[in-house]
Amino acid sequence: MSGFSTARLKMVDGQVRTTDVTDRRILDAMLMVPREAFVPASRQALAYLDLDLDVSEGGAAKRFLIKPALTGKLLQAAEIDENDNVLVVGCATGYLAALVAKLARQVTATETDSALAAKAKDAFAAIGLSNVTCKAAACADGDSSAAPYDVIVLNGATEVTPDRLFGQLREGGRLVGVSAESRPSRAMIVTRSHGEFGYRPLFDAAAPVLPGLERAAAFVF
Repeated sequence: MSGFSTARLKMVDGQVRTTDVTDRRILDAMLMVPREAFVPASRQALAYLDLDLDVSEGGAAKRFLIKPALTGKLLQAAEIDENDNVLVVGCATGYLAALVAKLARQVTATETDSALAAKAKDAFAAIGLSNVTCKAAACADGDSSAAPYDVIVLNGATEVTPDRLFGQLREGGRLVGVSAESRPSRAMIVTRSHGEFGYRPLFDAAAPVLPGLERAAAFVF
């Protein structure tokens, strides 16, 4: 077993299973998808650590792969079906979208940094994924061209209500991510039913805020 394969197994056993992620499909996906393939070469040694991993390379804003444990818990909460059409928002280099592609029928991923979006496309091709696409787009905008979605997953936190994303959910669809609109920040699931949106907190969680989903700066005298 290679060094990365061993690290991947330790990540799943030591970080993900221990946080009550029990869905076999998610665990298998995390064992199969090589996280190091979505990390710059200079930081691949950090690929399986329990941290939000900075994958930006001189871009306008830092971009991250969120912690493995949080990744697994959000995916479990999303209850992605093999026939689902899924949107991954703020995918950075595409690791979360690659995991979702192992669970869903079709995946659309968006990323604000066009250079990182290109890296995500290259990584998808390198590991043989054909049911996921990545587009350069603002996090708040989503991608209406492939909507409506059964599931929307945020690769990070939002400090505002992402109304445009809510509008791209199918009836019965759900959005999962970290809400940092108040403190403490929490993982949330939002479901659409009869045109209304219901919110349910899942657990306390912290993640980097996605660009474009930050709270507006307050005026200071």
